[in-house]
Amino acid sequence: MATRISIEDFDALGRAEIPFVELLGYRVDAMDEGVATVRAPYDERFLRPGGTISGPVLMGLADYASYAAILSRIGNVPMAVTTNLNINFLKRPTPGDVTATARVIKLGKRLAVCDVFVHGDTDAASPVAHVTTTYSLPPY
Repeated sequence: MATRISIEDFDALGRAEIPFVELLGYRVDAMDEGVATVRAPYDERFLRPGGTISGPVLMGLADYASYAAILSRIGNVPMAVTTNLNINFLKRPTPGDVTATARVIKLGKRLAVCDVFVHGDTDAASPVAHVTTTYSLPPY
């Protein structure tokens, strides 16, 4: 299905409006209508004590993947904003790239809800975190 925003346009929006995206190196691997996969390329600065990828990196990645999935449905609407993010850490991610795949599960007039699975590259079959996000949507 066609998306309402291209990966290129979404990347440009991220670079222009969300400085942490470029700082952390997040990039969209794939986008379809209501679904997006975003990657955080490994950086040793992502590690916390114990040699695992830090929670804030995983949360930010899941949030950005949700934003991409939602904009794939509604188009370039920069003021769609997170109102809730709930994360369950399922297992310790080992050092390496991390991906988050978000799927819009409800798109209303004022709110959108996404389901997100975060995976490490070393074990792509087993998620390291499960996230749900809710976004507030301006009129679009």
